Amino acid sequence: MSYVIRGTAAEGSIRFFFADTKDMVERARSIHNTSPVISAALGRTLTISSVMGLMLKGENDILTVRIKCDGPVGGITVTADSKGYVKGYAENTDVDLPLNKFGKLDVYGAVGNGSLSVIKDLGLKEPYVGQVPLISGEIAEDFTYYFTASEQVPSAVSLGVLVDVDLSVKQAGGFVLQLMPDCDEELITRLERRLGAVPSVTSMLEEGMSCEDMAERVLHGFEPVVLDSVEVGYRCSCSREKVSTALMNLGKEELTDILETDKKANVHCKFCNTDYDFDENDIRNMIAALG
Repeated sequence: MSYVIRGTAAEGSIRFFFADTKDMVERARSIHNTSPVISAALGRTLTISSVMGLMLKGENDILTVRIKCDGPVGGITVTADSKGYVKGYAENTDVDLPLNKFGKLDVYGAVGNGSLSVIKDLGLKEPYVGQVPLISGEIAEDFTYYFTASEQVPSAVSLGVLVDVDLSVKQAGGFVLQLMPDCDEELITRLERRLGAVPSVTSMLEEGMSCEDMAERVLHGFEPVVLDSVEVGYRCSCSREKVSTALMNLGKEELTDILETDKKANVHCKFCNTDYDFDENDIRNMIAALG
C-alpha cells in the first residue's frame, strides 16, 4: 500500500509530507513497461504529484504536472486528484542510459533541459497555471524551485526511486517540507543543517523505515506531529463508456466521416495503456443515438 502522512513540526512553523509510493510507482512501471531510468523519472514525478494533490483544497480539484524537455524521455505528464491518486506517462518509456558519475540512474540525462508546468483546475473559469524552467532535471530540485518561485512557499523536496535487478520498483517515496510565514532565520539554518545530514529517501526505505520513521529521522529535534495518514495510489478513471461518450461528443457529422473513411475507431489511453476499439456497428449505433 502506498501512503502519505501529513503533519507539522517546530510548533507549526514547518508543514511536512512523507510518502512511501513503492506500490504506486511499480503499478506505473508494469503498465508502461518503463526502463529503469524512466521508472525513476516518472516515479519521482508521480510521487510529488500525489503529495501536491493532497495540498488541493476542493474535493473535485485536479492538478496536472507537465514536464516539457529536450532529453530522450520526450516529456512527462501526470494528473493527481485531491485524494492523492495519480495517473501519468512518459512520452518515451524505453530509454537506456549509463549510470551517472555518482553511480545512480541518470535522470537528468533522460530529462535534460526544459520547463515544469503545474495546472490546477479548481472549478473556476480559468485554471491556475504556474511554470518555471527546469533547473536540474532531477525532478526534486525542480519542484523545490517551483514551490519557491511560483507559489512563494520556501520548500525542501526529496524524491527517490530504487529499481531492483529484475527491473521492478524496489523502493519509492519522498518528502516535502514547507516553511510557514512565521519561520525565523535560526530555525531555517537549523533545518538546512539537519537536511544536509540525513540519508536519501530510498536509503531510509531500504532500512525498513515507515513514513512515520522517516519524519522522526529527518525532523529530529523539531518535534514532528503527524496529523493524518492517507492511502494513495495509481488510478486511471477511463472506461469504454466514457470513451464512447467522448466519441459521441464529436457530433454526428464527425462520426459519419469516421464511418465513411475508416469504418472503425480506436482510442488509446496513454495513462493506463488501454485500447478501446469501436467497429462499424458501434459507430452506426452512436450516430443513430444522436438522432
